[in-house]
Amino acid sequence: MTDMYHTLKIEQSGPVLEITLNRPEVRNAMNLTMVEELRTLFAGTVERGVRVVILRGAGGHFCAGGDVQDMMQARMQAGQDSSPEPYVRLNRAFGKLLQEVEVVGCVVIAILEGAVLGGGFGLACVSDVAIAMNNAQFRLPETGLGLIPAQIAPFVLKRIGLTATRKLALTGMALSAERAEAIGLIHTVVSSAEELGQALETVLEHCLRCAPQANQVTKDLLHRCMPPQNYELLLDEAARSFAAAVQGNEAMEGTMAFMQKRLPAWARTQGEKT
Repeated sequence: MTDMYHTLKIEQSGPVLEITLNRPEVRNAMNLTMVEELRTLFAGTVERGVRVVILRGAGGHFCAGGDVQDMMQARMQAGQDSSPEPYVRLNRAFGKLLQEVEVVGCVVIAILEGAVLGGGFGLACVSDVAIAMNNAQFRLPETGLGLIPAQIAPFVLKRIGLTATRKLALTGMALSAERAEAIGLIHTVVSSAEELGQALETVLEHCLRCAPQANQVTKDLLHRCMPPQNYELLLDEAARSFAAAVQGNEAMEGTMAFMQKRLPAWARTQGEKT
């Protein structure tokens, strides 16, 4: 199965499927290929007898968010007519992934370490159980790049509430694993590989004691207990807002500054004269 995927490593042991995001050279930043491979892999998991999915990253990081190179390519595809459609498609594909992972009929366990940024933060928010190493750093860096967390925001808001989401989204400040546990983003913090293995084994043992059909129906019921939300309409509109942001001057400067490893023109430190 692994040979079918270019950005993922796959291992399956009975009803447990382990997916490793495997682009360690870019801290597992998600490009469109990875998003499409994840969507393909999550589709039909229950039908294939999968009861638990473990989602983790290679090389000491979970996921550093979206790959800026993809956005640069989308900018080239937009061409001289400045069409927003390449950006809309790119952004919306990730939102569809989040929607699908959130409601998949098996238990999704996220193993989080190192960078958990942007889209990686979004994936953490749609997991059923989240275990983090104490070196994990959670952050929504989009506005610092002149962008918006378009597809991520609704899932972050559902997970941790409006107050915490506003602070993270509007400041880009980092959140430690301990603080992430305190606000309900994650469930367990561990400090070593041994502790991580033990915590994962405990969760797996309990998950596999639960009847698979009962778990599937319960998960569906819990999601339906939430206030109704037309995610398709909301995320379609959000993708267009993202496209508008990408084509604006702030995103041009922000992404260029990111590539050049410098602060964008609007950034200043406290005490700096305006």
